[in-house]
Amino acid sequence: MEREKWRITVGKNMKIRYLEIITPDVDSTVTNFEFANGAEFSGPVAELGNARVADMPGGGKIGVRAPMHDAEDPVTRTYFLTDDIEAATKQALEAGAELAHPVMEIPGQGKFSIVFHGGNQFGYWQD
Repeated sequence: MEREKWRITVGKNMKIRYLEIITPDVDSTVTNFEFANGAEFSGPVAELGNARVADMPGGGKIGVRAPMHDAEDPVTRTYFLTDDIEAATKQALEAGAELAHPVMEIPGQGKFSIVFHGGNQFGYWQD
């Protein structure tokens, strides 16, 4: 894969669009971020799996939600902003990632995909 092509797809300034924290203890986790960092979280946002969401400095959002099913383990997942989610997802797969969730649009939020790579979970997000 050509590095220049990757830079164009993901962006020269790799920005975090959404930081997703999945935990069985949403309230305590939100309280921790509110006290430690002064974050202000919303109530549950249905389109984001009932995540409570706060703005991050410099753009992007952080969401804290409970697992949506018994097989979903606690995890922190970073979604990187991209101008071309289809290309970014394809390039991740070409680099050895495994597709966990194909590109899907969330009304009013944008499009996302999730890949597993190197024992981690990553996502891509296009507004």
